[in-house]
Amino acid sequence: MISNAMKPFVNGSSQIRAMIEEGKRLARIYGAENVYDFSIGNPGLDPPQEVFDAIDYINHELDPHYVHSYPSNAGFESTRKAVADDLNERAGGDYFDAEHIIMSCGAAYSINMINKCIFDPGDKLAVFAPYFVEYGNWALNWGAETLVVPANEALNFDPDAEALRELLVPEVRAVMLNNPNNPTGKVYSIKALKAVGDVLREAEEKFGHTIYLIADEPYRELVYTDAKVPFPCDYYEDSLIAYSWSKSLSMPGDRIGYVAVPKCAEGHEELAEALIIAGRVLGGTNAPTIQELIVERCLKCRSDLDYYKRNARDLYEIITGAGFEAIYPQGAFYMWFKSPVPDDKEFVNAAKEERILLTPGSAFDGPGWARASFSISNETIQRSREAFERLGKRYFG
Repeated sequence: MISNAMKPFVNGSSQIRAMIEEGKRLARIYGAENVYDFSIGNPGLDPPQEVFDAIDYINHELDPHYVHSYPSNAGFESTRKAVADDLNERAGGDYFDAEHIIMSCGAAYSINMINKCIFDPGDKLAVFAPYFVEYGNWALNWGAETLVVPANEALNFDPDAEALRELLVPEVRAVMLNNPNNPTGKVYSIKALKAVGDVLREAEEKFGHTIYLIADEPYRELVYTDAKVPFPCDYYEDSLIAYSWSKSLSMPGDRIGYVAVPKCAEGHEELAEALIIAGRVLGGTNAPTIQELIVERCLKCRSDLDYYKRNARDLYEIITGAGFEAIYPQGAFYMWFKSPVPDDKEFVNAAKEERILLTPGSAFDGPGWARASFSISNETIQRSREAFERLGKRYFG
């Protein structure tokens, strides 16, 4: 028998498991080329050539003992310094140094490290809907409850600072932001982010303790418009960055990322030390050594943005051409579009009948909407056109 603590996680993952199995079932019946799976956010590109060049260099030029032995629990010093220097260059300030960069097994692991260091049972995490559902699960790992700030469609899904103010209570120890956002593809405006920062400063003074802003940023480099992704320190000092190269270098299976603690964050020295220990006691010991050395040499490299730009443009044209209301994505690789009926799960089931696999917005606390991932091939997107047209005719004639 599994533990009672684990049962809610198992029950909560049934929807995702069901979507994966449904895709396999439909592919067996109709052929994989006739199933249009927009449900999973798996990068559709190979890593850039520079990644493979770095692997060759590491394998042939570096001392194998150095490469494959335990590094510091926080990661190779050279990697951490390179990351800090790159962050400072891009942020345009002296925010980071190597001592406060902790390499990790990806952004999800980074967030769990942070959560372990800041939450006690009974504490709370605030998130802005719609949001990646695992945030609540990761907070629950440490006995923390999740408070959801409702989505404000009038703000075009920007974070609602006033609603956050009304929601905050003394037990809130952190607020989570995912920018660019999964599932909306939204790049949050600096005006909205500054308003959030103002609210959090007021709350810190009111409650008498630090409230950290956890910035989950695996999509930072995937931006398709002129929108700028500001660095968290620009609008709130007590920010922590959780990052992964899963998307920017198309390396989701390599599990490599970091936590960055800026020098302006309250208690940054103690927190950085605690994060190093958290990574160890959670069982990670250290981030994968080869992956650390790869990303150290590929900090300026990016996946092919034109691939995702084209997919975003074509899918938006197909979906809106079929009559649906959609938000044009500014970043990440997701299309957020409105369900034509109040029950988004009913709509997603109707889409399955046309062999279109979507994720219901309610899975992200965004009822009445649906998410389509355009990280798939452009050929699949083009083949889905007639299926979306048929789906649209069901609702719009």
